[in-house]
Amino acid sequence: MPDIQIVLVAPIYEGNVGFCARVMKNFDFSRLVLIDPCEIGEEASLRAAHAQDVLKGAVTCTLDDVFSQSCLTIATTGEVSKSICRSMRMPYFTPGEIREHIKDIDGTISILFGRENWGLNNDEVKRSDMICTIPTSREYPILNLSHAVGVVCYELAHIPRGEYLLASREEMEYLYRHIDRFLDEIDHPPFKRENTMLMMRRIFGRAQLTAREASTVHGLLRRAEFHIDPTIHELERERHTKPGKVDPSFRDESSWEED
Repeated sequence: MPDIQIVLVAPIYEGNVGFCARVMKNFDFSRLVLIDPCEIGEEASLRAAHAQDVLKGAVTCTLDDVFSQSCLTIATTGEVSKSICRSMRMPYFTPGEIREHIKDIDGTISILFGRENWGLNNDEVKRSDMICTIPTSREYPILNLSHAVGVVCYELAHIPRGEYLLASREEMEYLYRHIDRFLDEIDHPPFKRENTMLMMRRIFGRAQLTAREASTVHGLLRRAEFHIDPTIHELERERHTKPGKVDPSFRDESSWEED
């Protein structure tokens, strides 16, 4: 099954951390990650009840660590975009829909939950591959942190074992950088760049590329670049094959026919 970890970003109240550990164990999840947490002490232990193993096993690290170690990151939010023209928190999926997207993945999936007072910030959401929101009342839409964790864990419990590996985070970041460079080649308007790259991340996050698929996209981009400027291939070869700096996304022109 996917290796799912629950990531609490800057939780404010230790009692909520304990409650999260408790509800995670209710649904057989054990990987709890804390980013810049409050002090974890007696109250957290009390609220965790019989989930002391989950609480004590919690890993504290940076958000950069989470993104680098995950094949897919999912940001949870109570606030979503109201128009497809605003890409920051769009498109979004319910926890049940997320289950369908990830059920066949074999790899680490991180689900991010934000601060109790104002959730995840735009930068944290922007870096994530997918957006998840829990359908709630319009009159009172925001859930307590542990309640939100509980709903998501309930929906994702007992997913069958995954069948295929996704492209690694490193491979996907190389692809995003390649797309960014390609936008330069085609004179993409600078004022559209940030939103375009955000949409690329959302599209490929939903697509959940394998390493082979990511490599094929690289091949298509390089073929287009070659037709724009035939000298670009040699420049790319020099840039990506310097000693100690080999780019795993680089493939020789002879392999393009495989795409």
